[in-house]
Amino acid sequence: MAINATNPFKGRQYSGEVTLTAVRWYLRYPLAYEHVSELLAERGLTVDASCVWRWAQAYAAELTKRCRPHLKPTNKSYRVDETYIKVKGGSSISIELRTPPGGPSISC
Repeated sequence: MAINATNPFKGRQYSGEVTLTAVRWYLRYPLAYEHVSELLAERGLTVDASCVWRWAQAYAAELTKRCRPHLKPTNKSYRVDETYIKVKGGSSISIELRTPPGGPSISC
């Protein structure tokens, strides 16, 4: 069943709130489809794992398309510099964590 732009949950057995909650749990947390169906069962809804799989296949791309513009861009780039120096015959290590230009630098 294709997703309708005006009502993407038209013709579905469960409400859009239940469907989106299940898909969000599956995408956000490292859960299997069976685990999501168990979570829904704890809340009083009997949903099969294959149903959660179909919802994820149908709505994951649409959720990504609608949510992506609202996410803040991240920069998880960093560099680690290690320097070995000899001090009185013994060796020690100096570690510096550098973030992108303008970011903080941490030395140990």
